[in-house]
Amino acid sequence: MPTDPLPDWVLPRRQQIGATIRAAREQAGLTQIQLGELAGMDHKTVHRIEYAVTDPSLTMLLRLAAALDLPLDDLVRT
Repeated sequence: MPTDPLPDWVLPRRQQIGATIRAAREQAGLTQIQLGELAGMDHKTVHRIEYAVTDPSLTMLLRLAAALDLPLDDLVRT
């Protein structure tokens, strides 16, 4: 695990991705629990991703995109 601090742009970018996921989930009319079930992950993990508490893996992002029926690039586009 690297001990170097993350670049300053990482947290705001992670927050932006989380907000995009949250907006897509709300637009789909899903709760965090429902999205978690569709994506095969715990709703607490969905919450942590939406609020940038955790750094989502590519696999997590792919599962969320599939559950939301969106291309991955729609979730991570700036």
